[in-house]
Amino acid sequence: MSATEPLIRSKQTEKEVNGISTQVVCTEFSNYIFVVLTQYGKIGTLISVTPDSRSNDISTPMFSTKVLLGKDEPLTHVCAKNLATFVSQEAGNRPVLLGLSLKDSSVEAIKHMKDIIRSCQVW
Repeated sequence: MSATEPLIRSKQTEKEVNGISTQVVCTEFSNYIFVVLTQYGKIGTLISVTPDSRSNDISTPMFSTKVLLGKDEPLTHVCAKNLATFVSQEAGNRPVLLGLSLKDSSVEAIKHMKDIIRSCQVW
């Protein structure tokens, strides 16, 4: 690692999703990718998204979600898997810590948010 390279790489952006201001911050740690996706200006519910090593098919790993802080609702797990699975796969199957605070969790909004996360890629 060069002396000018930061120890922790981070990138952030803000875009509108269906008329709602949406902020994304992506930070790469050695063992996790931390993604905050918010429409409220706070971290919100914290979810761990991890590749499941018990999956029999290595080409399409299964992912487990666990709410660490906040609302543990089925929709939270669905949104987390949809938003964070590609992050983990593109980062060499590293686990993702996702902070989620959304006003709009429609399918259309989630697709747009995935593109915003991709634009903040640090992995």
